[in-house]
Amino acid sequence: MTTIFRWVAWGEGLSYIALFINMLLIKPSDLTLYKTLLFPIGMAHGILFIAYVYLAFALKSQQNWSWKDLFWVELASFLPFGTFVAEKRFVKNAS
Repeated sequence: MTTIFRWVAWGEGLSYIALFINMLLIKPSDLTLYKTLLFPIGMAHGILFIAYVYLAFALKSQQNWSWKDLFWVELASFLPFGTFVAEKRFVKNAS
């Protein structure tokens, strides 16, 4: 399960950055770009975010995280580049 969490953490982080950059570049009045870029990236980010949160709770006991560690892992999903840091810092390889 740790491998899946790593992939989801990276996907969530990359989709967050892509969504943020596209939101800065696309004008709100340009509906064509919104429908072709922002909507699919936003949908993917939402699905990956939910998967990240669910998998973090599922990994809590397997990784021996305290509630404080789980809080930091979950908080990382709200920060740009946060999931990359959380994945490196908190996820141990399965033995």
